[in-house]
Amino acid sequence: MDENYAIIRYEQAADLLPGRWQRVARQVPDWRKALAEELRLRVGKPMTLLLPEGEVLVTDELPRMLVTQADLEQLCDNVTGYSRYAACDTLSHGYLTAKGGFRVGVCGTAVMRNGSNSNLRDISSAAIRIGRQQKGAADQILPQLLENGCLCSTLILSPPGLGKTTLLRDLVRQLSDGTEELPAHRVSVVDERGEIAVMYQGAPQMDVGCHTDVLDACPKAIGIPMLLRAANPRVLAVDEITTREDLAAMEAAANCGVALLATAHAQSREELTRKPLFVSLLELGVFRRCVTITARSGVRQYQVTAL
Repeated sequence: MDENYAIIRYEQAADLLPGRWQRVARQVPDWRKALAEELRLRVGKPMTLLLPEGEVLVTDELPRMLVTQADLEQLCDNVTGYSRYAACDTLSHGYLTAKGGFRVGVCGTAVMRNGSNSNLRDISSAAIRIGRQQKGAADQILPQLLENGCLCSTLILSPPGLGKTTLLRDLVRQLSDGTEELPAHRVSVVDERGEIAVMYQGAPQMDVGCHTDVLDACPKAIGIPMLLRAANPRVLAVDEITTREDLAAMEAAANCGVALLATAHAQSREELTRKPLFVSLLELGVFRRCVTITARSGVRQYQVTAL
């Protein structure tokens, strides 16, 4: 990833902070800005950066400034343009989406109504995830997912934080725009958690290609049949399989002749066989390729195998 681009994305994320924390965040050296994955704020604690090696203080040189609840309320107002009521649906699920493709995870006190959470109050912590698009991440992977010129349904595996969504997004972009090996495809995305396309007021903040339709903030089991009816996709992409309902919807899509792209939390195919949900996934035979992501000395490595 280009270092200047990474620094620009960091500074755009810092612009969401309350004024006094913006000034602190901008004092971080460029090499740390380029590596930063999140800015984290917790009431009564100093602000920290999440780097590949873990959380560190934003700066050791200033007196230890502590985050207040007023800081977090200001952050939420900055992110939502002082229209927090309009974002209560996502806030009830613990996050906000900011223009530019930034996702802000939020913790606080749940406001329960009819057995489910309807909002958050008394915000206690927030994490600004510094979303960076890595175009070209799928360059070496996509050709290995083709058979007789067609995409094989593919499952992307890794533990959290190794770039499953980044790879998925670039596969979607390349399939949608077309490559030397493939013509442009109609791609549909069920973006249940808003992390693939990062929709903001109806527009994707990440480049997911010019022939991509996105259904945002919708459970996969509901969204997959909706897109099959409404968008006539050739490829359907989802993030993080978590329920049997997800599997049933994807099996139905596969039976309609749609190629699938999906991610799951697992270190290897062998780990899948130890989890009942994923044993069912393998038995269904929906996916034909598996991409496993690992990291050595901070460098991501991809291995493609048949399922």
